[in-house]
Amino acid sequence: MEPISVTRYRRGEMHSFQSVGQEFMYLVSAGSIFALDQAATNVLARLDEREMSHAELVEALVAGGYDGADAEELIRELRLVRGIVTDRGAPEPGPTSPPADFPLQALVLNITNQCNLACTYCYEFGADKIATPAGKPKYMTIDTAKTSVDFLLEQSRDRGAVHITFFGGETLMNFKLLKEVVLYANEAAAAAGKTIGFSLTTNATLLTDEIIAFLSDNGIGVTVSMDGPPDLQDKHRVYKTGKGTYAVIEPRLRKLIANHKTRAITARVTLTNGVTDVVRIYRHLKDDIGFHEVGFAPVTTSGDHDYSINGDGMNEVLAQFHELADEWLEYALRGRMHGFTNVSETIGELLAGVNKSHPCGAGLGLLGVSPSGDLSPCHRFTDADTHTLGNLETGIDQDKREDFLSRGHVTAKYECQTCWARPLCAGGCHHEAFVRYGDTGHANLHYCDWIREWTDTCLKIYGALSALNPQFLERFAERKALS
Repeated sequence: MEPISVTRYRRGEMHSFQSVGQEFMYLVSAGSIFALDQAATNVLARLDEREMSHAELVEALVAGGYDGADAEELIRELRLVRGIVTDRGAPEPGPTSPPADFPLQALVLNITNQCNLACTYCYEFGADKIATPAGKPKYMTIDTAKTSVDFLLEQSRDRGAVHITFFGGETLMNFKLLKEVVLYANEAAAAAGKTIGFSLTTNATLLTDEIIAFLSDNGIGVTVSMDGPPDLQDKHRVYKTGKGTYAVIEPRLRKLIANHKTRAITARVTLTNGVTDVVRIYRHLKDDIGFHEVGFAPVTTSGDHDYSINGDGMNEVLAQFHELADEWLEYALRGRMHGFTNVSETIGELLAGVNKSHPCGAGLGLLGVSPSGDLSPCHRFTDADTHTLGNLETGIDQDKREDFLSRGHVTAKYECQTCWARPLCAGGCHHEAFVRYGDTGHANLHYCDWIREWTDTCLKIYGALSALNPQFLERFAERKALS
């Protein structure tokens, strides 16, 4: 007779962490966080050493203080969430791919490919540019813009809410068009029974009282690209003459923040070599200027330019990120919101149980539109001939879209399959992957360790709040749902 096969358990794929004296596990397959008592922690630790049968697991839990029924229930729960898996179980499931006809939710309208600045690190005009704008329109026409709105409303299908982000170049160089688009889109969305929201990114050099009033009256969100106080802002964010921009934008920003009554104003900081004083930048933009939120991003670059951040520079950045993260937690424990976007965004994703198939919505719910009407995965690929996904007139090229998405899927990235942080990262930015490795579907291996460390930091913040101030997390989730 053949021996009866005994089911044996092993630990599922997870990342264990501790916060405020409590053990937690972050389950990769579910993108979920669970608090563990001591008995469950001990059992999982034993499963690290060897596989165990069902009877052995029950015995270990009973020895840890559980009664038999509770031990069975815990094992059932751990199996359900794949905290433990059987030796004959199916492999860890990856996030499923959205359908090929996934409805659009947002368009990024590049209403001009022109800019009045010459920022040395710009991904669109700098040394790493992939755009090929020669011979193409410099400014989007109203006909192309209206067609874009109609395209979004049609391709959004049953979605009740859609969004348009205005982008450039410098967006406000085509403000006249922007105004017309907002008025047209509001009417078209209402006729279609949908709601529509707007946002824009600007360098703030062209802000006027008229523009500020229009942005406020129409509830248009504003993100300002700014790198800090004068000495840091003027290091790379300069006019074509080399003159710095801080003195021009500072009074305009104060007017914007004081007079834009309907939406919070955020700053996006590009960190470069010599512009890594994160805490000083944050203090200036948040406390002195008055931005509601401040987010930081290292420059997207192939790594061999004088503005690239080296390993020591990134370590300095990360150390200061931790300082602000500690401050974010202190605020949250007192029930107060903090303005450090890099924590807020990750906490929001953890609350939502995000388990990404792709790094972002590029090519999925979001597309970029160039002044000529070409469609791209996102604004970073606008006017790049090798990355077009169709045109407004001919529609989405589904073969190109499918190719882009299949290569960008997290399960297609070999190195990601053993990384516990992949539910939040999914391999990183498609554009940066192309700049670094020549392939939009390549994992961004140059910052994997940084992502894991930062994600662990945010998990510990989440754990501390869930134990000490869970009401804050509830309010935070509500605010995210409304934003």
